[in-house]
Order: sequence, then C-alpha cells, then structure tokens
Amino acid sequence: MTYTDLLGRATRILFFTGKGGVGKTSLACATALVLAESGKRILLVSTDPASNLDEVLGVELTGQPMAVPGAAGLCALNIDPEASAKAYRERVVGPYRGVLPDAAVNSIEEQLSGACTVEIAAFDEFMKLLGNAHATSEFDHILFDTAPTGHTLRLLKLPGAWTGFIATNTTGTSCLGPLAGLQAQRSLYESSLHALADGSTSTVVLVSRPEPSALTEADRTRAELSQLGVSNQCLILNGLFVAQDQGDPAARALEARGRQAVEGIPAGLAVLPRLDIPLLACAPMGIAQLRGMLKPGTISSFTDFGAYRVPPSAIPLSDLIDAIEAAGHGVVMTMGKGGVGKTTVASAIAIELAHRGHRVHLSTTDPAAHLAVTVGEPVPKLQVSRIDPAVETARYTAEVMARSAAQLDAEGIALLEEDLRSPCTEEIAVFSAFARTVAEGEECFVVLDTAPTGHTLLLLDAAEAYHRDVARTTSDVPEAVRHLLPRLRDARFTRVLLVTLPEATPVHEAARLREDLLRAGIQPFAWVVNQSFAGSGFRDPVLVERGAREWPFIAEVRDRFSSRLALIPWSAEAPVGPERLRRLANSRAGTDAEGADT
Repeated sequence: MTYTDLLGRATRILFFTGKGGVGKTSLACATALVLAESGKRILLVSTDPASNLDEVLGVELTGQPMAVPGAAGLCALNIDPEASAKAYRERVVGPYRGVLPDAAVNSIEEQLSGACTVEIAAFDEFMKLLGNAHATSEFDHILFDTAPTGHTLRLLKLPGAWTGFIATNTTGTSCLGPLAGLQAQRSLYESSLHALADGSTSTVVLVSRPEPSALTEADRTRAELSQLGVSNQCLILNGLFVAQDQGDPAARALEARGRQAVEGIPAGLAVLPRLDIPLLACAPMGIAQLRGMLKPGTISSFTDFGAYRVPPSAIPLSDLIDAIEAAGHGVVMTMGKGGVGKTTVASAIAIELAHRGHRVHLSTTDPAAHLAVTVGEPVPKLQVSRIDPAVETARYTAEVMARSAAQLDAEGIALLEEDLRSPCTEEIAVFSAFARTVAEGEECFVVLDTAPTGHTLLLLDAAEAYHRDVARTTSDVPEAVRHLLPRLRDARFTRVLLVTLPEATPVHEAARLREDLLRAGIQPFAWVVNQSFAGSGFRDPVLVERGAREWPFIAEVRDRFSSRLALIPWSAEAPVGPERLRRLANSRAGTDAEGADT
C-alpha cells in the first residue's frame, strides 16, 4: 500500500493507535496535513492525557478546535482531562445546588473527586467528537491521535461498558455520582459504538515499529478491536531502516533487526493493508518537516556534526544502580513517555540488583506491559509480575463482598454487586494493587515499570485523592493505601527515574512530568537518556546525523533538569534476556556501536 492508497481509502474518522514511541503523533499530523492540503477540512484530536500535539504542530492548543498556522484547512485540539473533569463535575452537581442540602451536594462533589472522574470526563469529550455528527459537521475528516495502546483500548471499550452498566443499574447512583448524569449520555454512547463498528465511517490505523514487541502489541490490539466489532484496520510500519553504508557494522545490525522483525510479523497483521515508512534522521517537528515525513529526502539535512560532545557529567546506568543499592531496599519507578524504554531500563536495573544478591520484585502498572518477554527467563532472587486489571478487579470485588456481606441483607448485597460492576471499579482495584506492591519495598527492592505518562499521572492523582480522604476521615482504608503517598514522597524510599530518548518530544514530556511530580511532593532521583546514537562508532549518514541531533537534548537534560544523568548507548543487540540486559546496565556511551557485529 502506498500513502496515496491510504489517503484514497480514508474514512471520515481515522484512529492512529499503537505502542508508545512508534510515531503515532507524527504520522497522524502528517496525514492530517496532506488531507488538508488536498482541499479537505480536517480536525485533528489528541486523546492522550500527555499530549505532545502542540509541540509537533508548533501551536499552543486548547480544548476547542484551533486553526493550525501554515496549514490551511487543518484544525486541532487537545482533550484536556482536568478541564473536562471540572466541566463534568459542574454538569452533574449544578442541577442539585439550591435543591439539596449543602451536605448532600458536598457528598456528590466528593464522589466526583477521583481519577475515574477525570477519565470519564475526557471520555465524554471523546464521545461527543466520535458519536455526535452535528458537533463536527464542519469537518470532512476527524483524525484521533490516541494514547498508547492500553489506555486507548480501555477508552474504546468504555462505550460498551457504560452502556451495559446504565442498562442494568437500578439504584440511580454510581461511583460518578447520580446516574442521571450518565443516563443523559446513553444515546451518545450507543451512537459512538455504532460509529466505531461501521467500517464505512471509521478506520483504525495500527502504527508499529519493526520490532517484535511493537508488532506483538499491534497484533493484540488488532484482535481486541476485532472483538469489539472494529474490523476496518490497516498497518503503518514506521522507521524501517536500510543501511546506506554497508561498511558500518551498526547500520547492518540495525537493518538486520528490522528485517527479522518484519519476517516474523504476526499472521493477523500480515493480511492487513500495509504502508512502510523509512527511518528518518530526526523526529519531524513543525509543518515543514511534517510535509517531508512522507517524502523521504526532503527534510533539511543537519550538518554541524562536531558542535556537541559527550557531557562529561553523563554516567553509565551501573552508577545509578550503585546509588540505589546502597539503600538496601525500597522502590524504583521508571517513568516517561511511551516507547522510551522504561521496561528495558526497569528490567536491567532489577536483574543487576538480583545478580548482586538482593531480593527483587519487578512489576508493572502498564496494561500493555512486556516484562516477561523482556526478562526472558527466570533469574535467581527475581520475582516478575504484572498488575493485571482483570485479576485485580476480581480480587477487589471479592474482598469488598466478603467484608460487607455480613452487614447487608439480600437487597443490600444486590445493590453492592451492581455498584461493583461499574467500570470505575477497575481503577480502584488497580490502584490498590499498586499500593500493595509499593509497600513491599519495606522488605526488598521493588522495581516498577510504569505505564506511559498520562496513565501514570492518573494513578498518582488517585494517590492524592485517597490521601486527602484518609486525612479527612477514619474510614476503613487499607494500610498500604494509607501510607502510599508518604512512601512515594520519601526520597530515601522511592527513587523515580525519568527515562527519555534524546529527542525533543520525549525530553519535554519528561520535563512536564517532572513538574507534576514536584507539585505532588515527589522528587525525581535521576534521568536516563536511552538508545543514544551520539558518540563514536557510526558511519552510516542517517545514524551519524541522528547522533549529532541528539546532543542539544542531552545537554538540555543535564543543564536544566538534572545533575544526575545516565546515558545508555544504542546497542546492536536487542535488549532481551538476562545477559543482554546486564550488558546494557553496564554499558558506556561511545563504545557499544563498535561491537555491532558480535
């Protein structure tokens, strides 16, 4: 399939989804731009709580459609979860002001203070754009740049979940307050479900890199969407590399890794229409470079290769592990944008600590985690797990029922069971499991690979909401939940590592995450710049240019955000399995590329 074919078969609604870091935003922006320049009226929407649409387009966006300068016919907006939650709360609470006693109104507002309200409010805005044709009637196409896969799958499943909950609820209330606030949306949810399943209206563009984990996740997404009735799908394989200098062993290794991944593409993906995009020397930023993304060779070349040098303060990951080990126990959390290598860094740290003789629990809050695949095989003293939403929801439901059943009659039990069927129960269950896992850091090392930024922020918002509730009431809150926020704020107990790639968007998203953490009283411990092409050992012009373009962002991290900076060089080896992860943990910048043929 060519890009002309993709544009020619474009339905009114296009969803760009995939694993974090595969290039969804760049491709959604480039597609929107080309459609607009063909004379169409385009609305580009980000549903990612940690959207970087502003930076890529070069314009400050709001929750309302804004014209993009230099791109006639193109408008864009960010769905702002916090602003949506505020409007949602007022929409639900407003009708009761002056009607119910103040205490009752305050109670409703408290119900609406949690992270699940933020999610449902953003979801409502998404549904308006998807299911209300009148609200977007001025546009020919609507393109959704979605959050990383796990978050997006939950978003696309919510219309059915809430429609079913509303249909069976008999109490008139929910964890989001009076059910009337949701009942009014029922027809919108139903129309959104219809739009999703209508192949003449909606297309899902699965975006992947030529990497086994990204392709596996894309195939899982394909299958889950098919089960939802979403069958009109296609695949964009982004970042295919063909070496220009066959004398460069690193270039040959990178090309071979991509070729092997494509040869092993899952059967379900192999039958989809597919478009291949070559690896570029830089991440496209701004209208001019976005135009060039679909026309290889037209992005202006970077020539000042000697202007930047390795920051003398950059250290290997092993030096960070030394500092972490000195505490004897505690929690390590890897955070950052999807696709920056949080799972790889977390796994390397956990395996190195276990190799040094420490008991380690490696876990993840990411719905689309690949910890088991990354670790590869059992490691002495290392426990690997994941916080599974389905398992935790079932456990939480059983615990609540067991704790409450003795105090309830048959009608009360039925009402409690009904309330626990709310989709928000999953959020509470996952949060509780997160708190229990953090608590284990009192006895051993816990290494947590967190979900991409937006999803992680919702989890931390939930921690603050629970902590406020604990401070206000003596309700029966589990000890792990009660002590979660103090543990996260204790820099001697919790070490937060901000993981990034040496590119504009990952660095600046990590910087925004840093500010959010500081406002929550959580001090990041260090930054990790992963997969760096900077340094010696490369000859291929694309790789040399990528490395040269990295230094301003590495220097920005060092000079503006953290005096403790670890730099992990790109490695010819796929970082999978204990031995390779230990080599990554002990690698030093400027050395690994030379061993690319080994």
